[in-house]
Amino acid sequence: MARVGSIATNKLTGLLTADSGLTTSISMLAADTNVNLPGIGSQQVIAQHVALDLSEKSFPLKYPLVNVYCEKVTNSLREKFRTFSGKARLVVETRVSQDRLDGVETQLQLYVDAVTQVLDQSRGDWGQGMFYSGGYEISFDAVKQGGKNFVQLAKVTLEIEISSN
Repeated sequence: MARVGSIATNKLTGLLTADSGLTTSISMLAADTNVNLPGIGSQQVIAQHVALDLSEKSFPLKYPLVNVYCEKVTNSLREKFRTFSGKARLVVETRVSQDRLDGVETQLQLYVDAVTQVLDQSRGDWGQGMFYSGGYEISFDAVKQGGKNFVQLAKVTLEIEISSN
């Protein structure tokens, strides 16, 4: 049932790239905080789990970058006559890079706020037997060398309930 992870990842990617997704949230946050925050286009939201160093060597990247992937799928068979009834753990990994260390963390936190705003607006039924209750966990990595000089990433981890035949 690995396909469950792909379907969930594609659904979350669609929610982030929709007209009411990241683009809207980022522009509202930039206006509220008076911070120049570059937008994230749909080509910067990638449904792929790739390590930072490998992705930088493999293809040209445009920062900020959002990677969406399924980290874990659990079929607990809670519903008796379903083929799959369990959870999928999804991750939205946001990467920010710039040539100066100053402001990297602030910018990353605003992008993560934009991601969580989209998630907050997406609570409930996602269709195809997927349901998101609204919880998530955020972790921030330390700034390191990479990208345009300095790069930092954060992960927003969430679980969705899935029930399918």
